[in-house]
Order: sequence, then structure tokens, then C-alpha cells
Amino acid sequence: MPVSPRAIVTHPTAAHRSGTNWFRLSLVGVLAAAVAGSTIALTQKPAELQFFDPIIDVKTTLSGLYVEKLTDEQLKKMQEGAINGMIEALGDPYTVYVPGDKVGNFNKDLTGEYVGIGASINIRDGWLTIVSPLEDSPAYRAGIMADDRVIEIDGQTTQGLSADECIAKLIGVAGTKVNIIIERKGEKIPMTLTRAPIKTRSVKGVHRLENDAEKWDFKIDPVRRIGYVRLTQFTPGCAEEILDALLEAGATDSDPGKRLQGLILDLRDNGGGVLEEAIAIADLFLTEGTIVSTRGRSFPERVARAIDKGTLPNIPLAVLVNGSSASASEVLAGALVENNRAVAIGTRSFGKGSVQSVRKLPNGNGAELKITEQGYYLPTGKSISRKDTSAEWGVDPTKGFFVPMTDRELIEMYRVRRELEIIRSGGGAGGGPNGAATPTEQDWSNPDWILSFLKDPQLSAAVKAVQGKIDTGAWKPTGKEGLIGAQIAFDELTRARRLQQQLEREMIRVDRRIEALETASGDLAKAKVGDLWPQDADLTGGKMQITDKDGKVIATLDITGNNLQRWLIDADVKKPDSPTSEGDNKPVAANPAPSPAKPQTP
Repeated sequence: MPVSPRAIVTHPTAAHRSGTNWFRLSLVGVLAAAVAGSTIALTQKPAELQFFDPIIDVKTTLSGLYVEKLTDEQLKKMQEGAINGMIEALGDPYTVYVPGDKVGNFNKDLTGEYVGIGASINIRDGWLTIVSPLEDSPAYRAGIMADDRVIEIDGQTTQGLSADECIAKLIGVAGTKVNIIIERKGEKIPMTLTRAPIKTRSVKGVHRLENDAEKWDFKIDPVRRIGYVRLTQFTPGCAEEILDALLEAGATDSDPGKRLQGLILDLRDNGGGVLEEAIAIADLFLTEGTIVSTRGRSFPERVARAIDKGTLPNIPLAVLVNGSSASASEVLAGALVENNRAVAIGTRSFGKGSVQSVRKLPNGNGAELKITEQGYYLPTGKSISRKDTSAEWGVDPTKGFFVPMTDRELIEMYRVRRELEIIRSGGGAGGGPNGAATPTEQDWSNPDWILSFLKDPQLSAAVKAVQGKIDTGAWKPTGKEGLIGAQIAFDELTRARRLQQQLEREMIRVDRRIEALETASGDLAKAKVGDLWPQDADLTGGKMQITDKDGKVIATLDITGNNLQRWLIDADVKKPDSPTSEGDNKPVAANPAPSPAKPQTP
């Protein structure tokens, strides 16, 4: 996203009442910048200060009369609360206040860069565990492997620490050293790593190469020579990374027998990033036409057009999008589709069509304001932004290429994807999910095997679409017609109501857990309070027996659906057609109860 010049605020000392303290100066400066969002000379607009009078009065009154003296920490929270309150009133989730001590993490997320050892981690069995080292990182060069347990960082055990606490110890200033001890197959190995700038790579392929785990194979169909590139985020320089990947795959090979014949660009789950990179990538494929336009109240309309006359050859191109493809992803996908350069496959994109600029707050102790200043518009003039009053937003799959995925399909797809992203010792992709055998080079040469292994219906639909285009010269539908207009709105309403019901049920569960804890006898630390069922339970129905204190079955409840949680909350109980015997006891048919049964505390 473009970064705008720093806003400058001049503080009018004459406008301040006598007797006010430092808070007035700092708060007025910070809040004025947040409201104005552009260069303003407050000396020219003394009326602006009236906006802050009630806020200042409340703070002054609390400072003088509150039952306890306000601490510096409380004052800081009050200040941030006032700022965040104003921003929340806008109803815009993309305008965000970033305190000075959070700016580093914010910029890391924006650029994909940070200083550390370069490894993906999680907490497993109470210990810091390496998921995978990152490409060209200190961790990778030191020989750290997937599944290594980091038991110490600079002499402190990692047992019991959170992931954030461990990360805070591993990141730091470039060139400084960090001492760790890893445990691998029962052996403790001390290591000293030098922190370095880490840039997460956002361009990925089908699988990692067997002989070089840092590199990817970018061919999804080696037989028809169809390429595949997945872009996870629009970070600075990712357009060049995309071009390098495609050239490596043979996009412009002088030998027609090696040159790519088709391409799939995967933008699923890509939340956006730097707009200029999306424009540059679109320009690789387009010979002419509008890519995107931006409009805002305080800015003239800007139109980005193709200028490089298409760096890459005009081969069949399919773009994968889903409900998590947002912002720059939607700009790129929309530009390619609306200029008739590609078909979109998957589901409708997220609908985040706004431009944020990051502005330094002059008196905010390093704080920044990410503020929505403009909106994105596709070549046809369509707004990308998702609005409550409209059923149209984002980028829709091309007609006939709507490919929804079930929760189970998504879980399987992400499971395989995670395995393929791990860098393992000796290279290669590693095994598949659930202990599947490690793929061989011969496996990766078979497009049918590849699609079966990846367990990705949307990607399979895209491959079949490109194959059909190569073979017949026409795009043949490989999905459904898709939802439009009122159908989309109804679908959104259904999802919103389902979410509301889930939240209501979860609150009931939380209330019960609290009640169980509050009424537990003995040492609460020893009280085992848990759910009656796992979150991912896959049920087909069943029975629940109710016993008296002697263990005698007095009732049997039929679970009539496949969701135990929903059944318990809604008391969805039906009367059995006939009693069934359980030993010597005959269960009694149960009528629907007004409230669900309470979990027991063993």
C-alpha cells in the first residue's frame, strides 16, 4: 500500500487554556492528526480544538478527583482509548491507530521483513518447536530442521513460554547473536546464531525440489507444460519474484517444446499488500488497458494502465480466488479478468477495496495512523468494496467456474499445503498428510497423481480448465454457474445468522464452564473442567443415557442430528419409536427439555 508523506501539525499555544498540562498538548496533536488525516495548520482552524474540549475536561477531572491517583500506564490507556474510540466510530475496520511500541510489528506485517533467525515456530507439548526454517535464513544455514525442539534461548528454558514470548527473545538487532539449545532425537545440540534481516518469500510453487529445498517446482502439469504460481502476499519486490519464477518454469523459453503453454495464478488467502506490486504483475500479462483506478475525497483520480505491452506470452491463464483474497489480490484478479486476459476460478473474493496510507503522528511518540483515503475501482468502474447496502463487491468467478469447497475439503487442502511448505533435511516435499509416503520425482511428473495428492478441488478445476483451453482453444466450464445478486445477499445473511447462533452457543458453554469452576468443591486447580465433545467431532447421531445415583438408566435420549453441540443447546430430542433394552433397565422416552443438560465436573 502506498505510504503518504508525513502529516505536519502545528500546535497553537494561544489556543490552550491556562492550567492544562502536558496531556492537552500531546492529545490534541495526536487526535488532530487522526481526524484531519492531512497537513493542517491548526492555527488557522481554532474551531478544531473545540472538538477535544470534552475529552480534555474528562481527563482533567479524573486526574484531579478520581479515588486513586492515575498512573502513567492508566493515562496511556486513556489516551489510546480516546483515539481508538474515535476511529471505531467511523465503522471502518481498515483505519487503525498503531502505538509507537507496536510500529515495528506493524511494519513487519506490511513488508514481510523482520530481523531474527528465520524460522516458523509453534508450541508443541509445552516446548518451542520448529515448524520449518525459512529460505536463506540463519536458522537454515545453521542446520536447524523441522521438528527440532528449542529447549533454551540465551540460558532460559522455553518450557511454558508462549509463542510470542519466544519470538520476542529470538528477534532483535541485526548482527547480534542468540544462543539456543535444540533437542533432536534425544540429543541436545547448542547453537549460536547471528540475527539477520529476514524477508519472507511470498512466491511458492507446486512442491519443493528434491535436490534444493529452498527452491520450488512451478509446473502443475509437466505433460502439457502448465505452470503454477501461488502468491501469498504482495510484498515489496514480489512482481520480480513472480517473473523470475515464470522464467524459471519456461514462460519465454526459446524452445517451443519447453515453453509454458498455460498458467495458473493462485491468489487464494492472499490478503493484499503493496498496490504497486499488483499493478506491476498485471502489467506482465496485459498488452493494454486499465488495470485499476483509485478515487478519494482529497485526492485526484489516478488510473493505472498497462505500459509494458505484456512481458509474458499470451498463454491461457486462470486465476484462483476465494473469500480471503482481498485488496491487491482483487485488483490483480479483476484487472486480468475484466481485460479478458484470464478466467477467475473459485469463489467470490473478500471485497476489501480501499486504499490505506500510513501517516506518522508528529507528537505521538512514534505512533502511526493507517487511514483509509481512497477506494479501488476495477477497469469497468465497479467498486471492489464490500458494503452492507450492496450485493455486489469484489471479483466473482467467471461464469461456469464457481467452485465452492466444504470445510472438510478445506482442511485436507491446507493440511497438504502445510506439509509441502516445510523445508526438510535433504530437500524434498516430505510426506503427505496422515503419514502418506514421501512423493518421488516420478510422482511429480504425473499430473493426475499431483492433483490427487494435493486434494484441492479448486486447483483441479483450474488445471482442467487450462487443459481444455490448450486442447480445444475454448474455455469450458469446470465448475458451477455461481451465485449472483440476491443469492449472494441471502448467502451472506445465512452465514451471518449461523455465526450469531454459534456465538450464542459458545457463550452458553462459557457460562457453564464458569459455573462449574465456581461451584467445584475442593482445590479448583485440581478440578477438571472440559467440554463434553471435541470441537472437530464428526457425528452421525447417537444416544445419551441418563442414570440415577445408583447407576440405573432412567432415560435414553436420541441424538437426532450430526452436531452434538447444536443438539444439546437446542434440546433437539425425539421420542424413540419403542423402548430399547440396556441390560436389565428399560429407558424412558425423553421429551424435549427447555434447557440443555449441564456438563459434569468429574
